[in-house]
Amino acid sequence: MSYKEHLQKDKHLVALLLEDSYTLKRRKNTAIRLMASIISQQLSTKVAKIIFDRFLALYQHKEPSCAQVLATDFELLRGIGLSNSKVNYVKNVAQFFLDQKITDQQLYKMQPEEVIDLLTQIKGVGRWTVEMLLMFSLGHENVFAVDDLGIQQAMIKLYKIKYTSKKELQTKMIAKSNAWVPYKTYACLHLWKWKDTKAPV
Repeated sequence: MSYKEHLQKDKHLVALLLEDSYTLKRRKNTAIRLMASIISQQLSTKVAKIIFDRFLALYQHKEPSCAQVLATDFELLRGIGLSNSKVNYVKNVAQFFLDQKITDQQLYKMQPEEVIDLLTQIKGVGRWTVEMLLMFSLGHENVFAVDDLGIQQAMIKLYKIKYTSKKELQTKMIAKSNAWVPYKTYACLHLWKWKDTKAPV
């Protein structure tokens, strides 16, 4: 059964599934993917891309190793547009991956919650950041980003969710998402696309 056939059991999702189809891919150099996610936090997609391009330019436009990032002068990283805290967080990621000898292959084999438990030990890396990594870099099909503002907005509109607290909203969202197992990631991808292109304002 394809992910679309499964998700169509949720009647609210049927219309969202008509257009696009998604294929998840595993990407290499997970440490750099995590650094890119930190760099892009609280920035528009366009600005985030500009700053990440400047980051790569420090290393002749190639993705650096963790050792290279650690060896990069703090002020040099500040100079590309990163805040003090983001420079520290990027270096924290590099240090952690080196200290723990983490490899892409190791992360590919781990369950999502194991990856979250491991990587949220890094100061500056929260659950949402690792969930994005699981979806877009490690290719996990069953991740639900309950804290993501876009997913929250889409589900409130699509399911007409009424709530009085953030906790109540998240409880109701998780209950809806249980029907999507084992394809929660795909549901999120369709919800994001619907919110950005078709959702009623």
